[in-house]
Amino acid sequence: MASDFDIIYWDMREYILERFKEAGFNIEEGQAEKFARFYALLAEWNSRINLTALTSPEDVVLKHFIDSAYGAKYIEEGAMVCDVGSGAGFPSIPLRILRGDIKLTMVDSVGKKVDFLREAVKRLGLEECQCLQARAEDAARGSLRESFDVVCARAVAGMSALCEYCLPLVKVGGLFLAYKGDAERELEAAKNAIRILGGQIDKVDRFFLQGTDHKRTLILIRKVMPTDKKYPRGQGKEKKNPL
Repeated sequence: MASDFDIIYWDMREYILERFKEAGFNIEEGQAEKFARFYALLAEWNSRINLTALTSPEDVVLKHFIDSAYGAKYIEEGAMVCDVGSGAGFPSIPLRILRGDIKLTMVDSVGKKVDFLREAVKRLGLEECQCLQARAEDAARGSLRESFDVVCARAVAGMSALCEYCLPLVKVGGLFLAYKGDAERELEAAKNAIRILGGQIDKVDRFFLQGTDHKRTLILIRKVMPTDKKYPRGQGKEKKNPL
């Protein structure tokens, strides 16, 4: 007898293929299968712990899967990628499904969310992935500092604080990719932080999610010089007193 997991999985495959195609992504059937399994796993775990407020197939596919996918084109082949504040695995797991060449590290401070990420990696058969339970500021002051080609973050903090969490993890020459909504004011307010932390705005990609008025912004910041070792400051100063 088919389990609820299998029923959700089979119902979702074709829907995912169609929605990605409508959004301009031609994904392979095997990738659609992984997305379907990820949706089923997300639904299974979300009944026990709060991973996401968006639960319908329409919302998850468009506002989580496809939204996450927009950053894939900015990641170079074979890149070492870190997702800060991974939560339920966005944008990291969709990026890894689409880009089998990248090596992925997911960082989150909540143990139950890290448990979910580890289960997702296992169930989806994703290789070259590690899941770490750590605060972003602690990770950035440790052995991971300036070790990634790309660092990404989505729905974690305001832009100034986010830069202080993420830019210390980026190699000089690497990229910080911030997923935001309507971010004009945030970006303007963060320009000083970007400069202090060794970054430079490379590109701002503005778009609307397919068939909606849901405005999205991808902010690409190039790391042009090392970050001073005093950053991130820790003890919540990144949010309480942004640079």
